[in-house]
Amino acid sequence: MSGHSDIHAYLAEFDDIPGTRVYTAQRARAGYHLNQFAMSLMKAENRERWKAGEREYLDQWPLTEDQKLAVLARDYNRMLDLGGNIYFLSKIFSTDGIPFAEACSTMTNMTFPEYRQMMLDGGRSPVGNRSIKGNY
Repeated sequence: MSGHSDIHAYLAEFDDIPGTRVYTAQRARAGYHLNQFAMSLMKAENRERWKAGEREYLDQWPLTEDQKLAVLARDYNRMLDLGGNIYFLSKIFSTDGIPFAEACSTMTNMTFPEYRQMMLDGGRSPVGNRSIKGNY
């Protein structure tokens, strides 16, 4: 940890990298039920129940109201902020019939074709996407 005695202070340093959310133990705890809900969509019968009534299905899980609203809005950035793990959340967009890359494009200010082209061209430029403090 290069001289950091407080793990929380060390991990907090990553919060200043634009568009980056480090999946810490704290985030994992906050998102536990959100991620469990998403994983439930691996079963066909749960996907059918979800499609029949999203809010009713969500209300069976001990998610916060903020988490439920983010899921209903398909606000993946907010879900990540609230402890969601993208690999678990992928079960939601898979159930919606949306490819992984297209769902990821919704987390940017780009259209899916723009996002796809950026990725084909080698990905996001590091310019302006490093530590806000400029230390990295």
